[in-house]
Amino acid sequence: MNTKIVPIQSSTDQHMFGSPNLGPMTEISPGSPANSNTERLLAWSWRTALVVAGGLLVLLAWVVSNGGLYKAGDDLGYNLGLVGGLLMLSLLIYPLRKRVRFMSRWGSMQAWFRYHQVAGIFGPLLVLFHSTFRIGSMNGRVALYAMLLVALSGVIGRFLYRHIHKGMYGQHLTMRDAEEELKASAEDVRSVFAEYPKIQEKLSAFRTYAFAHEPSMRKRIVRFVTLKSRGHRLSLMIRDGIKKSLNKAKRENRMGRRERILTYQLAKQKTDIFVDAVCEAAQLSSWERLFSLWHVAHVPFLYLLLVSGIVHVVAVHMY
Repeated sequence: MNTKIVPIQSSTDQHMFGSPNLGPMTEISPGSPANSNTERLLAWSWRTALVVAGGLLVLLAWVVSNGGLYKAGDDLGYNLGLVGGLLMLSLLIYPLRKRVRFMSRWGSMQAWFRYHQVAGIFGPLLVLFHSTFRIGSMNGRVALYAMLLVALSGVIGRFLYRHIHKGMYGQHLTMRDAEEELKASAEDVRSVFAEYPKIQEKLSAFRTYAFAHEPSMRKRIVRFVTLKSRGHRLSLMIRDGIKKSLNKAKRENRMGRRERILTYQLAKQKTDIFVDAVCEAAQLSSWERLFSLWHVAHVPFLYLLLVSGIVHVVAVHMY
């Protein structure tokens, strides 16, 4: 949203909100919405394409498993398994690239991480289509279960990864980064909600709750799990309060329609950014610990897949 926040005089207090003498509500200059129609169309098209692709994939899987188009030992089935197995085997390149010195010049870590994710998706898919979604021999069953275990572990790792990095393949977040983002967003909400002390109090209380020392492990876990949803409920509550205030301004003819819309958009945007910044800073260390624990389990799963895959290939060609 191309809005402009007019600087206001703030106190030297280092807390989230300064003195009550913060001046009037932020002035808003006319501008485009936060998301253009083109951005919305592209986002909608991308989601639609993913849904359609997923539906087609499920349909194809059903046809393969029930239509008898090919068998695992046919040329097509064999080649699907071969390519899928090689893709799964190539997953080891990423961890080796991080640890083996002579491989340090083999492209960037970011590029290999992208490849690791893509191969981790298409490799298991091709192996599943190779098996025609049927489990035969014991060695095939073990290899399939090991592959599914690695794939599931990868999904969990991706979920954890996005909480400690900026963007899909972005830079690793540090506590300093999180604190700086929180400080910037706190300044924004302080200026936007200068006329709304009750909203300031609610946001300040949420931040205090997020960072409060809690000796009870059970309560810390509950706070970690529910902090996002608590912040979302707070955002909805603030939006409702802003709407009521703007409706009152409308009845009193104190604000035009466009200014009301832009004021609401700005308040909504800054509230959401602040809530996300609080959650990110408060939970970052916990996400990092969970990611470290996940990594300890994920790497052995890869080696288990490698061993079981080799056994399966040898058994198929011997018998």
